[in-house]
Amino acid sequence: MLRLISLFLPTVIPSWRFFQTVAPSPRIEYRLILGEQPGDWHEDRPRPAHLSFAQILRRMLWNPDWNEQLYLVSCAERLIEAPSQHSLDEINTRVARLLPKGPQLLQFRLVFVSREGARIVKLVEYESTPVPLAGLQEEAA
Repeated sequence: MLRLISLFLPTVIPSWRFFQTVAPSPRIEYRLILGEQPGDWHEDRPRPAHLSFAQILRRMLWNPDWNEQLYLVSCAERLIEAPSQHSLDEINTRVARLLPKGPQLLQFRLVFVSREGARIVKLVEYESTPVPLAGLQEEAA
């Protein structure tokens, strides 16, 4: 009986050791480069400033965009820990899919945001090489 209770308790009481480490997750920023002119960096899929109560309830049940965002964060974390072509391709393809078509090059970077006193500091951990946007959008289609 004691063994049964020891197996059942972790399902009822949350474990604070669910995650092996708690650390900031990287944010993905991208820019488009046309010729020799690189554009400004933009946050990929920025969070909305405000959500209504109905939107919050709906998102609790159905939110494929957030699931994709979590997948991208997972790819970004893997890219920093153990770089792979798969993670690089996934991030490039999914960022490119939401951008307008054009002859530009796409470049992304992974940024960690932290607070130091009253300042917010961005640390760029990874910066990709520019790739043709048109080729990525054809792959995503």
